[in-house]
Amino acid sequence: MTKNELESALKVAIIDGLRLEDVTVEDIDSSAPLFGDSGLMLDSLDAVELVVVVEKHFGVAIADAEEARKAFTSVSGLADFIITRKAQA
Repeated sequence: MTKNELESALKVAIIDGLRLEDVTVEDIDSSAPLFGDSGLMLDSLDAVELVVVVEKHFGVAIADAEEARKAFTSVSGLADFIITRKAQA
């Protein structure tokens, strides 16, 4: 799977997993922040759900809050995290 394909799959998984009914894949900019006052504007409860989504759909565990902060910068950042983890496995 290429990085672009992974980013698309992540967007679908995020939309489905977080039940973002009014958001489409095209609405999500891969480089936009996932959390905060821009981008998807997700919150801490969404972060917990996102950990589950990543583990369930992509088979990559996120060990702690620090690791989650690094992984969840953006869809692109999350894709890089998953690619790196899978390469280490």
